Amino acid sequence: MTETLEQKVARVLRDHIELVPPDPAWPRQFEEEKARLLACLPPGLVVRVEHFGSTSIPGIWAKPVVDMLVEVADLDRAREEAIPTLEGLGYDGFWRPQSGGATPPHYPWFIRRGPGGERTHHIHMTVADSTLWEGLVFRDYLRAHPDAAADYERLKRDLLARHPGDRVAYTRGKSEFLRGIADRAEAERRRRDRVPPEKG
Repeated sequence: MTETLEQKVARVLRDHIELVPPDPAWPRQFEEEKARLLACLPPGLVVRVEHFGSTSIPGIWAKPVVDMLVEVADLDRAREEAIPTLEGLGYDGFWRPQSGGATPPHYPWFIRRGPGGERTHHIHMTVADSTLWEGLVFRDYLRAHPDAAADYERLKRDLLARHPGDRVAYTRGKSEFLRGIADRAEAERRRRDRVPPEKG
């Protein structure tokens, strides 16, 4: 019997949430999956691949899932070619909606699983002008500010304790912190890029 979209969404939302100590294997797992994607997807579709999310930030506990941000040349082509290709290899694929004025309004998103059915990778495919790239600003800020990274880890631990079986509540609970880091990163960028007034 074919799984409906509603059944598929309900199934992935039931996946267990856990936080584990930082694993030095995460960067290697990113590189291995990057090579796998480049090998199996149609030529010219993938423009660049970035490691982001908590597993890309050294020294903090994270869900043991490697988040990958993949720039594609064309979203329609990614929907038509990447989704069936990766689903054929066992990935869960979604044409995922975004809200709140984020762009694009939908994008291809995938879950790769290990031999025990556990999530190992999340793959977000988007285009160059997508708001999803703000995730790299967050990554780079936390890499440069270990105190902020530690605060983020504490928040995630607290959210997991309060919402151990609710992926939606766990994710929503991080929103305010993410917005705050975006504001701090923008303020830092403005200070760094400020041109001093001319003298005389």
